[in-house]
Amino acid sequence: MSAKPHVQATDDAALIASARRVILTEAGALHALAPRVDAAFAAACRIILGARGRVVLSGMGKSGHIARKIAATLASTGTPAFFVHPGEASHGDLGMITASDVVLTLSYSGETEELLTIMPLLQRQGIPLLAMTGKPHSTLARQANVHMDVSVPSEACPLGLAPTASTTAALALGDALAIALLEARGFTAEDFAYSHPAGSLGRRLLLRIEDVMHRDAAVPAVRAEASLNEALTEMSRKGLGMTAVIDEQRRLLGVFTDGDLRRALDNRDVDLRSTPLAQLMTHSPRTIAPQRLAGEAAQLMETHKIQGLLVVDGERLVGAVTFLDLLRAKVV
Repeated sequence: MSAKPHVQATDDAALIASARRVILTEAGALHALAPRVDAAFAAACRIILGARGRVVLSGMGKSGHIARKIAATLASTGTPAFFVHPGEASHGDLGMITASDVVLTLSYSGETEELLTIMPLLQRQGIPLLAMTGKPHSTLARQANVHMDVSVPSEACPLGLAPTASTTAALALGDALAIALLEARGFTAEDFAYSHPAGSLGRRLLLRIEDVMHRDAAVPAVRAEASLNEALTEMSRKGLGMTAVIDEQRRLLGVFTDGDLRRALDNRDVDLRSTPLAQLMTHSPRTIAPQRLAGEAAQLMETHKIQGLLVVDGERLVGAVTFLDLLRAKVV
């Protein structure tokens, strides 16, 4: 059993200085990396773009963790990808990789035994091999079809042992690869949403008004000749804080809201018992079509400081949606 490390007394200034040193060291590593993004990077992109299969990421230890993250980023931005542990690959998981795939390996030393064990088997299948290492003359770099140099001047770890700046550099180059491929494929925000349907962006870009709106008998609506009392009864019964005003063909004429009621009560010149609802309602209200995105409804409500929208198909009233509905659907 190893002895418990001795904890030295350290003041706040020393802790802050240590943190800043790490950040600056890693920033320096990225600054040094940028000029080395060259034709090899472009070649790697073209191999991936031309592949019929997926990108298979592999790496051991900390490089393996970075490889997993790069695989996740690629998969969510239009490039199908997954991670295979190199140790498990030698015990059956190699069967997950097909001849139509591309393999991207990560190893700072370029001499990771588990990766070198499977490289000849992948080469035998004619699978394109890409590598990220910090040693351009390493075995892994020499065996790869394309090698990308992610070497760093130094690690942020004062012992020079824990991968820090080197893993940051590899992660950044992986992100660069994913975004370059995204742009080359013309990947859109809506494409992104399809792989993130449970996220807020996915809901904003996939949910449509017709998916969240009130419809049929749940939509508050009265005729233009209705009394104020009838309008208030309809608003209270449907609980949306408004009622549509329609004609006999359900064409929208206007909307009467809680705000319209307050304005009418504040106007002493208005006789609420005799004034027709058509004179109290808001003409030409904000509306939205059922096929529009729910996220657009949220933007309209936020822009115009309103709590609800009537949904129309042409001129005909078909539904209603409120800010609370969008909250419940987790669009906002």
